[in-house]
Amino acid sequence: MQLDCNGKLLDLSRPQVMGVLNVTPDSFSDGGDFFSPEKALAHALDMEAAGAAIIDIGGESTRPGAVEVSLQEELDRVIPVIERLQPRLGVPMSVDTQKPEVMRAAVAAGAGMINDVNALRAPGALEAAAGCGVPVCLMHMQGDPRTMQSAPEYDNVVDEVHGFLAERAAACRDAGIPGEQILLDPGFGFGKTVEQNLALLAGLAVLTDTGYPVLVGLSRKSMIGKLLGVEVEERLPASLALAVLAVERGASLVRAHDVAETWQALQMCIALQEAGKG
Repeated sequence: MQLDCNGKLLDLSRPQVMGVLNVTPDSFSDGGDFFSPEKALAHALDMEAAGAAIIDIGGESTRPGAVEVSLQEELDRVIPVIERLQPRLGVPMSVDTQKPEVMRAAVAAGAGMINDVNALRAPGALEAAAGCGVPVCLMHMQGDPRTMQSAPEYDNVVDEVHGFLAERAAACRDAGIPGEQILLDPGFGFGKTVEQNLALLAGLAVLTDTGYPVLVGLSRKSMIGKLLGVEVEERLPASLALAVLAVERGASLVRAHDVAETWQALQMCIALQEAGKG
């Protein structure tokens, strides 16, 4: 359960936290907070110290209705940050991108995982990821960030997400990406209603039983706001509850904005799991 992420190891023998580092001006939760390389560097180091096992760096917002950025703009946002972090971080970095050119440049700069909300479906993305030789995370999304929340429909959201991700994992293996380097992400909030998100979480074991590690991103999501009527900055308690529920259902990696708090919550899950084995 140890992944070689470009020379740095990610141990998934127990649940881990992925720290979110958005170097964007428009992300739904922290847009603009870490847009400068100096602030991004400091925040990444803080997240590592707080318990993050990997830092996820993204230069293009994928929030509902987000505007697409150019290739050069995305490169200008993420590559300097990765280059500065590579010698400073003891944990791996992943690059959150759909663009094959960004994948190659990011891995060359030191990133150790490709985290793609489009599941490597863009032209050239699958080949680029295979050539990079690092683990990949495949996410399910119905539609695209600009339209995905307009009216998402499923006959059975759990079965359809499972089927899609199984097909993408098979495509990765056919392209030469080893199965042990593939992670799956059901894509909470990406083309899904609140009810569909809840059904997906309730049925998460269908994905975790595939044998691939499962990443979940539930931190500060809009489903919390819709269910509880709270703003983004007030969603920590619910985010922690969702993280624990996901880990109980087999999630290996929890993507989080609030790393220290999420790490503590996961330690309680781990302690209970290990007590049960004893």
